[in-house]
Formats: sequence, structure tokens, C-alpha cells
Amino acid sequence: MNKKPQRTKNRGHRENRGTFGKWLFLITVGMFTLFIVRFAYIAINKDVQHVNLRSQAEQIYTQHRIIQARRGNIYDADGNAIATDTSKYTLYAVLDRTQKSSDGKPLYVKDRKKTAQILSKYIDLTPTQIEKVLKPKGQVYQVEFGSAGSNLSVSTMQKIKNYHLPGINFIATPARQYPEGEFASQIIGMATPKVKNNNGTDETNLVGQLGLEGYFDKQLTGVNGLRKDKQDVYGYQIANSKQVTKKAINGDNIYTTLDSQTQHFLENKVNKVYKSSDANSMTAVVMEAKTGKIIAATQRPTLHAENNPVWRNMLVQDAYEPGSVMKILALAAAIDTGHFNPNATFNSGTWAMGGGKITDWSSSGWGTISYKDAFDMSSNVGFAHIEQDMGADTWMKYIKRFGLLKKVNVVGMGNEVNGYTTFKGALAQANTAFGQGITVNVMQMMQAFSAIGNNGKMMKPYIVSKVVDGNSGKTIQRVKPKVVGHPIKASTANKVLGYMQGVIYDQKGLGHDYQIKGYRIAGKTATAQIGGAHGYSTGDTSYLYSFTGMAPAKNPKYIIYVTLRQPQNLKKPATKQIASVFNPTMKMLLSQQKVAEKAKKKVITMPNVVGKSSEEANKQLSQKGMQVVVIGSNKKVKQQSVEPNQQVLTDQHIILATGGEYHMPDLAGWSSADVQQLAKILKLDVKESGTGYVTKQSISPNETVKRGATLTVQYEAKN
Repeated sequence: MNKKPQRTKNRGHRENRGTFGKWLFLITVGMFTLFIVRFAYIAINKDVQHVNLRSQAEQIYTQHRIIQARRGNIYDADGNAIATDTSKYTLYAVLDRTQKSSDGKPLYVKDRKKTAQILSKYIDLTPTQIEKVLKPKGQVYQVEFGSAGSNLSVSTMQKIKNYHLPGINFIATPARQYPEGEFASQIIGMATPKVKNNNGTDETNLVGQLGLEGYFDKQLTGVNGLRKDKQDVYGYQIANSKQVTKKAINGDNIYTTLDSQTQHFLENKVNKVYKSSDANSMTAVVMEAKTGKIIAATQRPTLHAENNPVWRNMLVQDAYEPGSVMKILALAAAIDTGHFNPNATFNSGTWAMGGGKITDWSSSGWGTISYKDAFDMSSNVGFAHIEQDMGADTWMKYIKRFGLLKKVNVVGMGNEVNGYTTFKGALAQANTAFGQGITVNVMQMMQAFSAIGNNGKMMKPYIVSKVVDGNSGKTIQRVKPKVVGHPIKASTANKVLGYMQGVIYDQKGLGHDYQIKGYRIAGKTATAQIGGAHGYSTGDTSYLYSFTGMAPAKNPKYIIYVTLRQPQNLKKPATKQIASVFNPTMKMLLSQQKVAEKAKKKVITMPNVVGKSSEEANKQLSQKGMQVVVIGSNKKVKQQSVEPNQQVLTDQHIILATGGEYHMPDLAGWSSADVQQLAKILKLDVKESGTGYVTKQSISPNETVKRGATLTVQYEAKN
């Protein structure tokens, strides 16, 4: 009776196992069927969770390579690059000892001590510090060297590469090179690298900041190209795989009007005054009176200043009260409307009007003086009277006719300020006639001054001459001289130039420091109080000093405008400090003009001898009656002082530079123009005294000349 229930129990267990086995079989078959269906779907459609496998495989095995487009160059007036592309390099070292070439050579750092000794010569780390970097904790594939190993120049990278150190490599980053350093830095601006993701690929491109680099960023920036090729799992290109290449499109090139010799000369003079005067800021501009062409312009501080760099172009982005240079425009308006009587008189010193008081720079005044004296002696009271005689409406009409209170819009100079004046009430209106209570920018003043120097025709300043396609070489934009108004009559302009000469040469004039022997100058001095939230500042160091000069006075070719803001060191008067910029710069320009005018009368045409041997070139030019001076130790001519096809005088010195080591020639009997030509080639800073021809030189004949050296010469007139 006990065995029967046991058999029943065992039979129940067998039935359960059979049922479980059936279900397990069915589940297994079902899952297997699902896998087959899923794999079939993937094989047919190449898609998993909306990810296209064919596309994914293409991405894995297709290599994308960026073809870097060249950013356009910026050139000076002579076609010399003043901004161009280069690369900066980051140094890194491979430490993974499995990295070897196909022939078994190590592609990792093999000798740490030797590597550290060599690298320490070129980066700012000691051999011990470098060895420490090369021996990190744990397993590391590669290491970098921080800031010491970053931003390396092409030459430094190449010097390190020449050692063929295993495992030492470089990452290149696009960079911008400015061969002339601070040369017009605020006008040129700068371009810095920026990483951008483009369709999954990181691109590093240069982006323009400030100046021409920023203004023309779209034109300067090219379009990167792209190369695609198929690779196997080992990184090798698959045979017969088609490469897809998109060509890079280079950026456009910008040509400026800047004359490199004048620019360097001006930069040096401004820098010396800025440092010696301990000024808050300075600006200086040289412009052709007849065309508006800016041939040199600078400011201090620059964006490269060690302390407190300035990230703006002061020539258009700074608004300031100009002071007494505004009297040039007020005088022109008064003459043009028949409201100026030079012989009429007034009481100088102070004048109560409009609920306030006008005060001369000498508050006690000079008694009763004429209106001509008011211009010579820069009397604020006199010009307040002149403004009142004209009437506020008439004066405002001329302010606008001279282009003030609105943007000049110089091509290449963005973010310009308009300038401002309340011009409400008799006192405020009178103040504007002597440059207070109205703000301007430098380019507005240069434009207005051109009407005085150009027979009443006002020229728009320009600093870009053309934009050239970086691929075809075709000119796609050209900037030409542009007349933007006729604010005054030609007769008025000539009369104003006459009164401006009085400032320089009359006994009562305040501009005696700006006389240049052998040349006639027209000019106007200015001292403007600097306003603030709590009124005008006081004290000799709280002024904006400036000078505007034009020459030759009767028919100006050049206008130079210099401002000196809040100089803290006035051991030398501000007029003399500004004159140390204006006088030598204007003298250099006028001496070059004199030579050019003489050359026009001759029929001897300068041939192109660049590339010829110095002996052959010397013979060819000597036969034409030219005085040839060859400098340099090499044999072939690299540069000639006079451009091909220009007309030259038979007694003019023609300098041929061959490169190599330069020795100073004997300058006895040379003219100032000849000396300046030599200085341009050798990049010398010239200090001159006297007039006529060279009798003494600080660098002796045959002495080796270093570029950037100072050459002092003394001239004496021939009997």
C-alpha cells in the first residue's frame, strides 16, 4: 500500500519536466527566429536604432583631412607684407615604447637625458625639469611641456627637428606674423586662432581682431578645403579608393597707403616723446593734402604695450575736445562769410557772456589786440567775438560743412565715434569756436584740414588703396581720392594758410618751435583743457597739447597732426616735444619731394637692375651718368634705391644693395635725400643737422652697419 503513492509522485515529476522542456524548446526556437529576422532586417536595411551602418562604417574608415586656406596678406604702399600667415607649434613627446616604424625604428623618446639636454636649449625649461616631464607616473602615451613648449616659431621648430630626436613631434596651429612689429599696429590690428567644429571636424582658423584684420575679416579669411580618402583598419589607404578633394580658397589681399620709411620714422619719433614725456597717450598722422592719402599714422599706447595695452583705434574711436586747432576752421568760416577783419581790435583776457566767462590762456590778457593777433596768440576771447559776429547758425553750418559731428567712414577703420556738442546757449556756442564744448576724432580733423590745404576742396582720408583676389590676383576693390565737399572758397583757404604762417613766423606767434630751415611752414598750436564729470581739470599736466602743420605753406603737399595728452614730464615744453616729432618728419618728406621735382626735369630713366651682378649693373648705370654706390657683400643686386622707370638726375646717388654684410659708404657730399634713401634700405634712424651736403657722419666709412642703428650726419652748404 505504501509503494503506490511513490510511483504516482515520480510520474508527476516526469510530466513536469516534459512540460518545461517543451516550453524551453519553444522559447529557444522563438528567440532564434527573432535573431534571424533581426539580422536579416539589418543586413537588408543597414540600419540599427536609426543609425545607418553603411554611413557609420564610411565615417570609421574614411579619413577627413583639412586643407588650410591661406588668410590674405596685408601690404604697405610698396608691396611689402606687414601681416602674413605663419604657424605656431606645440611640442610633444611620445613615450609609448610600442610605437615603432615599419622598419622597427623607435618612434618614442629613447634617450631621455639626451633629449632633455637638447630641448632645454630651445624651450624655457631646465634639463632636469624636462626629464621629469618625460618620466611621468603610470603609463602615458605622450606628454606636452606646458606653456614652455607652446607657441614655438617656425625657426625654433625647425632647429629642434634638425636633431631628429625619436618621439619628438609638433602640432601646428595657424598664426599671424607681423614682420614690422609695432608698425601701425592699431591700424593693422591682429588675428588670433579660433577652433570651430565643421561637420564633425575641428578647424582652427584665424579671426581678425581690431583694425584692418577685423574690418576685412570676411575678405581676408579664405575657405578651407577638404580631402577624403578610404583607409583600412590599419590606417592605410585602400587601393583604387577614390579621393574626394575640395580645393581651398585663399583670402583676399589688402594693400594700404602706408609708406614704410615714413611710418617707421614717425613711429620712432612718437615713441621717444611718449616715453620721455610720460604722457597718457599720443597720436600722429601724416596725410597728403591733395588726395587724403594717409602715408603714416600711429598712436601710443598700442595694443602691444607692455602695460595697459589699448584695444581701440584712437584715430576714430576716441572723441576729444580739440582746442585751438579748431580756430583754423572758425577763422576759415569767418573769412568765407565776410565776418573777419584782421585789423579790428578787442580787449583780451576775459569776457563775460551768456551767464559765464571766456578766459584766454593768459587770463590777464595782452590788452587791446587785433583779430590777426588773436589767431597768432591763440586768444579764446577773440574767437568768441568772431563766433558772435558770424552768428551761431552760420558757425554750425560750417561745422557741418567741414564734416564734424558725423562719421568719416574711412575704409578699414570701424567703430568710429560721431563727436558731439550741445551747442545750446551763447556761452556753449562761443566755446566751440576755440575747440571746447565740442568733441571730434582725429580723422574728422584730418578731413577738415584737407580743405585748407587743398584750395577749399575737402578730401576723404583713406588708408586702403585696393583689395586683390587672393586666387586670381585681380583687383576687386580700389579706393581712389574722393572729394567730399567744398566747405570754403579757394581764396579763403589761401588766406587761412597765410594766417597760419603768421603763427610760425610772426613775432607774436606761438609756433616758433615748428620752423624748419629752408622750408616754409603753415601751422597752428593748441592747448585744450580736458573735461570730466566734475568740470575741466587744472594744472599743466591736465591738457591735450596738439599741433597741425602744413607744408610747403603756399601749396601744401603734406598735413601732419600730432596730439600729446596729459604729459606728466614737462621739463621740456609740450611745443618742443611735439616739434621733435613734426619737424624731422616734415623735413624728410619735403627733402624727398624736392629731389622728386628735380628728377622730373631730366630724361634719364632708371632701368631695372635687380637680379644682375653688381659689376654689370654698376657698368650699365655709370654709362648713363649715374653715381652708383654698391653696398653688401653678395654678388647680385637685390634692391635698388630708385624704382625702375622713374626719372633720375645724373648726379643723383643710386644705391644698389646686394645683401649679406653691409658696410657704411663714404657720405661726403651726399644730399639729405641720398642719405634718406640709404637709411630706407638699411633701416637706419637718421639724425641730421645743418643744410646742404654731408660733411660729417657718425658711422665711419667701411664700418659694418647693423640694421636699426642710429646715423648722425652734419650738412654744410657748398660755397
